[in-house]
Amino acid sequence: MLIRAITEKYAVSEQIAPEDFPAISEAGFTTVICNRPDIENPPFLQAHVMAEAAALAGLQFVDLPLTHQTMTPDNITKQFDIVENAEGPVLAYCASGTRCSVIWALSQAGKQSADDILAQTAQAGYDLSGLRGALG
Repeated sequence: MLIRAITEKYAVSEQIAPEDFPAISEAGFTTVICNRPDIENPPFLQAHVMAEAAALAGLQFVDLPLTHQTMTPDNITKQFDIVENAEGPVLAYCASGTRCSVIWALSQAGKQSADDILAQTAQAGYDLSGLRGALG
């Protein structure tokens, strides 16, 4: 598990496993967002299994699966609201962390400059320069 901080309150990761939740909790996260659709995962990594493991570690778990088709303004707002209303730092995961970075970047459009958004994601290891036009 490689956790990459985008901001002090939001970090992203590639696919995690149920046994990672205690370490995620110990790292100070309070909420985990799954941005990976179940169709991409084997049964032991699907959202309901992950939600149970998160609960056992004392973490909030939110399932918000994202694909190119579901990266909608509504889902961007939902993810932003989850992060803003979380009691502490949030970890979002998908296959590589890219979708989680993209949705964060899109949620910041109009709030930060495109240069600042792209610099924050690049610092975390994600080159989202292809999004520049969508970021304003």
